Amino acid sequence: MAEIKPTASASVKATSVQPKKSSNAISWLAPIFCILAGYFIWRFILGNPSGFEIKGTGWFWPKHNRPTNALSGIYMGGIIIPILIGMFLMVVTFSLERYLTIRRALGNGSISDFVRKVQYHLANRNIDAALTECDKQRGSVGNVMKAGLRRYKEMINEGGLNTDQKVISIQKEVEEATALELPMLQKNLVFLSTITSVGTLVALLGTVMGMIRSFSALGAEGGGGAAASGLAVGISEALYNTALGIGTSAFALIMYNVFTTRIDSITYGIDESGFTLTQSFASLYK
Repeated sequence: MAEIKPTASASVKATSVQPKKSSNAISWLAPIFCILAGYFIWRFILGNPSGFEIKGTGWFWPKHNRPTNALSGIYMGGIIIPILIGMFLMVVTFSLERYLTIRRALGNGSISDFVRKVQYHLANRNIDAALTECDKQRGSVGNVMKAGLRRYKEMINEGGLNTDQKVISIQKEVEEATALELPMLQKNLVFLSTITSVGTLVALLGTVMGMIRSFSALGAEGGGGAAASGLAVGISEALYNTALGIGTSAFALIMYNVFTTRIDSITYGIDESGFTLTQSFASLYK
């Protein structure tokens, strides 16, 4: 009976990379608090009765008229304004959250310099020094490189696998470490990309609602000179929605592009790290 040899997958140890634990509370708490904050800014700051000649009544949406300053004029844009303010606050909140996360992921120093130092230590067969560099880097690239280096060190003395199987094992470890690092970098970017497109549409809705209200008032008053003046004022108030929505969308787009560019540089460093490990092992431990 022929002897059955164990396959490479049966001989390779399971990954040592552990999933990262993180809270996702900000993803659903931030939008709620931002919309509420947007309403309170609109209702109590922009809608402060002292900024209007004619004070309205009611708690949720007082019908003030004749604003005396630009901020009070924004209040006249209607109930869509607090939603747009809330969306702007969401862009600010998630931009700060992504900045802090990606800043930690970038680690200490230049990624390219870090990779070159690891390459130097690997060329001198000094795995411990390379691991020390990973501890100093303290970023996503360093974490992936450290996971790969640990498997690299194990494979040096592994006698049950050939060189190609050892390289595959190192590559698999790097891929699994990468799969745990990248989702943390891309998390919550969907809010910025969504606001980029939805912000303008919400602003357009507010503008259309304001225009409908203005033309309805014009028709009810018969189209006289005073009514035409009121129409002009109503249109200017409706356009506050457009201005606020376009500004919010533009800010969200800029921040989204900034963060995706940073993530691309980290991803490139991770790819370079994996290539460095596999090529170094294949050339030094044939």
